[in-house]
Amino acid sequence: MLHVLYLVFTEGYARTAGPGLLRAHLTAEAIRLTRLVHRLLPDDPEVAGLLALMLLTDARAPARIGAHGELVPMAEQDRSRWRADQIAEGVALITGALPRGVVGPYQLQAAIAAVHDEAPTAAATDWAQITALYEVLLGLSDNPVVALNHAVAVAMSRGAPAGLALLADLADDVRLADDPRLPAARAHLWELTGERVAAREAYRMAAARSTNLAQQRYLNARADSLADDPPAAG
Repeated sequence: MLHVLYLVFTEGYARTAGPGLLRAHLTAEAIRLTRLVHRLLPDDPEVAGLLALMLLTDARAPARIGAHGELVPMAEQDRSRWRADQIAEGVALITGALPRGVVGPYQLQAAIAAVHDEAPTAAATDWAQITALYEVLLGLSDNPVVALNHAVAVAMSRGAPAGLALLADLADDVRLADDPRLPAARAHLWELTGERVAAREAYRMAAARSTNLAQQRYLNARADSLADDPPAAG
C-alpha cells in the first residue's frame, strides 16, 4: 500500500509524460491518503517516514517551475518559495520516526530530503551526510536509481571524478537502459569537470530518452548552453 501511495505521489511530482512537470492534484491526494494511514498507524515508523518524505519533497514544488513553465533544478531554486510549514512538519515526523525500531527506506529517503530542505543554500548542503544516508539505503536494496543518486552525492562530497567512476559501473545495468536520469547525471558531472563536448552529448541523450516535455526542454537547453566554447580568460 505504501509503495502504491509513493508511486501516485511521484507521478504527480514529476509526471512521466506530457507537457507539464507537476500534477498537483495527485501529490495532494497521495499526501491526504498517507495522512489517513498515519492516523490509523501512528506508531509505524515507515508510514511516518513516507509522509515526511512526501511533505519534504512537495515543499519545494512552488520553486520547481519558472515563469515560463521551465524546470528549475534544486540548486537554482529560490528557497524562500519552499513551503516552510511542510518542511517543519516533515522534519518533526522523521526526527520522531528514526529512533523507533528498524529504519526503512522511506525513513532514509525522508532523512535525505530533510538534509536538502534544511540547507539555507545549495552550497551549504551537507553532501557528506547525504552520501552516508544513501550508503545505508543501498544496503537495504539493489535499486539502480538509489545507486545513481548515491553517485551524484559522492560527486558533490568527494569530487566529480569519484561520482563519474560510480556512474560508469551503472552503464550496463539494463534497468537504466532507457532512463534519462543516468545520462543526465553523467552530463552534469562532465560539465563540472569541464568536459563540455561529452556533457553536451549526454544531455542530448537524456533529452531523447525523456518523455516529459518540461524535462526535454531543460535538458536540451543545457546542451545548447554548451554548444559554444567558453570565452577565453583575459
